[in-house]
Amino acid sequence: MKNNSDAATQIKIWQKKMFWLMWVTYASFYLLRVNISVAMPKIMGEFGLTKTNMGVVLSCLFFAYAVGQFINGQLGDKINARRIITFGLIASAVLNVIFGFSAGAIVLMAILWGLNGYFQSMGWGPTVKTMANWFPRKGRGKIAGRLGTAYILGGAFSWFLAGTIVKYMDWRFSFWIPAVICIVLAIHWYIRARNAPEEVGLPSLEEQEQGIDNNEVKKDHHIGFKETFRITLLNPYVWFAGFALFGLNIVRYGFMSWAPTYMFEEQGATISLAAYKAIAFPIAGGLGAIFAGWASDSIFKHRRAPIAFIMLVLLAVSCYLYRLVPAESWVLSLSVLLVIGFLTFGPHVLIVAALPADLVTRKAASSVTGFIDAMGYVGASLTGVGTGYLIDKFSWNAAFGFWIFGAIFAAIMIVFIWKYEVRRKEIKI
Repeated sequence: MKNNSDAATQIKIWQKKMFWLMWVTYASFYLLRVNISVAMPKIMGEFGLTKTNMGVVLSCLFFAYAVGQFINGQLGDKINARRIITFGLIASAVLNVIFGFSAGAIVLMAILWGLNGYFQSMGWGPTVKTMANWFPRKGRGKIAGRLGTAYILGGAFSWFLAGTIVKYMDWRFSFWIPAVICIVLAIHWYIRARNAPEEVGLPSLEEQEQGIDNNEVKKDHHIGFKETFRITLLNPYVWFAGFALFGLNIVRYGFMSWAPTYMFEEQGATISLAAYKAIAFPIAGGLGAIFAGWASDSIFKHRRAPIAFIMLVLLAVSCYLYRLVPAESWVLSLSVLLVIGFLTFGPHVLIVAALPADLVTRKAASSVTGFIDAMGYVGASLTGVGTGYLIDKFSWNAAFGFWIFGAIFAAIMIVFIWKYEVRRKEIKI
């Protein structure tokens, strides 16, 4: 029998282990998702494709990801995270390999990248559910902020890796090499991860809060699809969070998908240099995520909305300023891009990692995360083809106007959650 001291020590050891397993594994998903952003100029040049053509391919991933998030978010509460994350990552890797052979056939590219989006959606919801199983609400903002750096820095490393590959090798290897890496990491996750403390003979979060010493090994039980659907669809604040992410993803994927092309065309950078410069966006975003998580816990007493609102308003202003920076002022351009990354990923990590577990029970954390992320990727799907169309038919100014609208809309939606958090605090008092 474990005493309370032994259990507490084991819980801390497992929390640290699970955090890094979640971090590395989810970061690897991005090696198979944003690599296309760096390869796009080469693909368009080799096959004579337009930005609208590539925008359609991008939007297929985003749309399929949105559908998949809703479906796999629900499944993530039913099927254990070890299995669904492993399967999704390996399937995404296989599709990246096939995609490298299919470039130029626009319909096939769109189908393959759409399927990639669906299997990519098996990652985040189950990851948030696992985080909610292992970490209590107190301090969850800080953990969410740190965990959010996984997809932020994963995206940055993906750009760096793809940029390096494109510089020295055929662009197709920017799909093939990450696929091999991710298959290895998927197997590593399956072998070492566990879904909840009770699966390794440790007390559940609820038992920890009540001081119950329980070393019985048991499964993390599912509360039923009827209940997870009810919790997800009938909570208005889940919808507000989803609409906020809808707007924010217009900005986020506007920059993640199109920043390298913008730097290549408007600022005269080479493709590899554009990829390296664009890395500033997610790297600064990692700092923004950590700051937002810390601020929500330490300054705003576990409320996520106030800091998210402030950062979203500043994000809209920063997007406007970035377009005004002269092409030759690369230092100023890079500085503003750093600010945009910081202000984008701070509220993003709160919406997709901290809020889902705060708004509902941890037993429905994957379902709610999937729903919110699904709505966010509807916005991402619009920014894929929408941005490409706006640039082709009008100019980059139109694209930036679209992104600014996304930030403002997200800020308005967060106001409703802010009111809810204030009211919930007053009730507890």
